[in-house]
Amino acid sequence: MFDVPLDAWYSWIGLALAGVALLGVVSSLPTTPPPDANAVANTVDRLAAGDHVATAEHPLDASAVKLGPHRVSLRNDAGTVHAAYAFGPVTPVADGSALQRVLYGQPPSTVFESERAFHQAVVEARTREPTWETVDRTLVVRRVSWGETDVTLVDA
Repeated sequence: MFDVPLDAWYSWIGLALAGVALLGVVSSLPTTPPPDANAVANTVDRLAAGDHVATAEHPLDASAVKLGPHRVSLRNDAGTVHAAYAFGPVTPVADGSALQRVLYGQPPSTVFESERAFHQAVVEARTREPTWETVDRTLVVRRVSWGETDVTLVDA
């Protein structure tokens, strides 16, 4: 009584529209998983909790990163995730800065004129507002100590 005959044109159009809608939903699903911000924070925490000078790297599965002194945010096509550091604050390093040269291996005493200048650069880096930066490499973390300043430098 309420049966729709399959030879009716409107039933085929409705079926086609449902198929197109289903195809649209399936194609909008992300093809990759969201990045793992907790693994990045754990790498940073391992060095920040230590007492010795050390360096670590962590490969990133994100297209953009926002590094702050208390948390890290990662973003890719699947979404944005955040994780807090347990042993913060850490020092995010700006590209081209003197702290970046220290992060990649130069001793602070050869880059900065004094311990005070090193400490001031750390304070300025920690108070800078975090911004999204594109990522094409791994996250690099280095724990450095000079005089009274013990710091964990982070760059991506």
